[in-house]
Amino acid sequence: MNTTAVAEPPVPRPPRPWRREVASFGYALKGIRTALASEPHLRFHAVAAVLVVTLGLWLRLPRHDWALLLLAIGAVWTAELINTALETLVNLVSPEYHPLAGRTKDVAAGAVLVAALVAGVVGLLILGPPLWARLQLWLT
Repeated sequence: MNTTAVAEPPVPRPPRPWRREVASFGYALKGIRTALASEPHLRFHAVAAVLVVTLGLWLRLPRHDWALLLLAIGAVWTAELINTALETLVNLVSPEYHPLAGRTKDVAAGAVLVAALVAGVVGLLILGPPLWARLQLWLT
């Protein structure tokens, strides 16, 4: 009679859904890095955002102004990232020129333009008066 024990197969660990959630953040950050590396317009918006935040810190803006500025910055970044994704998808699906592909790209670019113009107005409305007040102090 053989009394040697047979090794039991390892019991699989239950899945950890939080790992997938954490990994999805990594994929999202990879997408942002890829877009920043490949899209000059997104880099321009990044520089503009840094300048606006720096100016807002210097002007010591109140909390509600920060909320509006950050919403405007976020809207522009969101529009630009969606535009980049749509352009990439259109290039994949329609490598040759097609009027509908061109229209899709134009409309997506138009969304970025609208978001950027609105963000610019928001920035002027929020940053303009305190900046003007600071400049007047320096000039007198």
